[in-house]
Amino acid sequence: MRLVQILIPTGKRDAVLGVLAEEGIDYVLTDEASGREFTAVVTFPVPTNALEPILEELRNVGITDDGYTVVVDANTVISSQFEELEEKYAEEEDEDRIAREELTSKANDLAPSMTNYALMTVISAIIATAGLLLDSPAVVVGSMVIAPLIGPAMTANVGTVVDDQEMFVQGVKLQAIGLGLAVTSATVFALLVRYANVIPPLADVTSVGQIRERVAPDFLSLIVALGAGAAGVVSLTSGVSTALVGVMIAVALIPPAATVGIGIAWGQPLVSLGSAVLLLVNVLSINLAVLVGLWYQGYRPEHWFRESDARSATVKRIGVLVLSILVLSAFLGGVTFDSYQQATTESDIREGIEGSVDPPARVLSVEVESTNTAIFQQPRRVVVTIGLPPDAQRPTLIDRLDTVADDAAGRDVATEIHYVTIERRG
Repeated sequence: MRLVQILIPTGKRDAVLGVLAEEGIDYVLTDEASGREFTAVVTFPVPTNALEPILEELRNVGITDDGYTVVVDANTVISSQFEELEEKYAEEEDEDRIAREELTSKANDLAPSMTNYALMTVISAIIATAGLLLDSPAVVVGSMVIAPLIGPAMTANVGTVVDDQEMFVQGVKLQAIGLGLAVTSATVFALLVRYANVIPPLADVTSVGQIRERVAPDFLSLIVALGAGAAGVVSLTSGVSTALVGVMIAVALIPPAATVGIGIAWGQPLVSLGSAVLLLVNVLSINLAVLVGLWYQGYRPEHWFRESDARSATVKRIGVLVLSILVLSAFLGGVTFDSYQQATTESDIREGIEGSVDPPARVLSVEVESTNTAIFQQPRRVVVTIGLPPDAQRPTLIDRLDTVADDAAGRDVATEIHYVTIERRG
């Protein structure tokens, strides 16, 4: 519930009180004696979901931005009339949905000052880079907690639906600056780590598990980003804390940005390419989910005649986001298909080899090693371990298994066979 305090302009007193009386709202009226063009201050409690429609009615009778309207949280209201008001609006509106005015205020509060925003982004990116190079999930998660990236995404899209161009531009600018700073600081830090020999030399950074996860994005990455944006909308419009959702959004942005920097520092363009695509897809998907979610929940500009402009801007920006995601999804689709094909090929190699070995010999393991590329890897070597009883003669299998592996992989694959003796225990 909310407690509202409004400064009533001269000549609007009866109209304002008439709206409150018609809605069945308890209020306290205090005469205004400051000598300005206002006659009184009215204070009244309302349910959260009733705030927006009641403020809309009050604007229609003359309450403008020339005075002031203060909205604060109220913990408890004891009144039978207030309970009736809650029941009335509980049937008509989403109980948890905050008013447009609260939404814009909260979005503005989420956009930090430029100095703090830049500093926290740089620190977060450096910590993420360290965590990736150390292959430490705990450090990577820690970097996400301090990343201030939820605010700009929310600000830009709230600005779109309420037709506030200044808010929209600020949100887009902060997102671009934040991601640029993250990539730059990650690159500089990774160069320092590499040439100062802070960690053991890495010939291929994709040998590090935490880095490899961000190099070959697939369609599941798109789902993560859309989910993060949708969660951001729910947290923002319901008035609950956005701290945890901010971590989720940072999951989709900070590690990929740090991976771009690592790829640049190590001179591995495919690493930077894959993680850059992941970063762009995540940014666009988060903004798309937030924008669609806000419009779906019915947030519109303050004045009805600006709704057409807001609708037009929203549709155009949704179109641009969807088109951009579709273009980048060609890469995601290629990686997804490649992952499927790679898994299928490895399965075919294993099944073919297992079916080519006759008893008493037994296939104990089949290891498929792939080419040393960041993405679109191909099988290059197959290591087969075969178990034999102590008295069995070692069969000649190399040519047969090499042919099986080559046929399954569709290319020439090196094949090695290791024989081990299996002791039978009685």
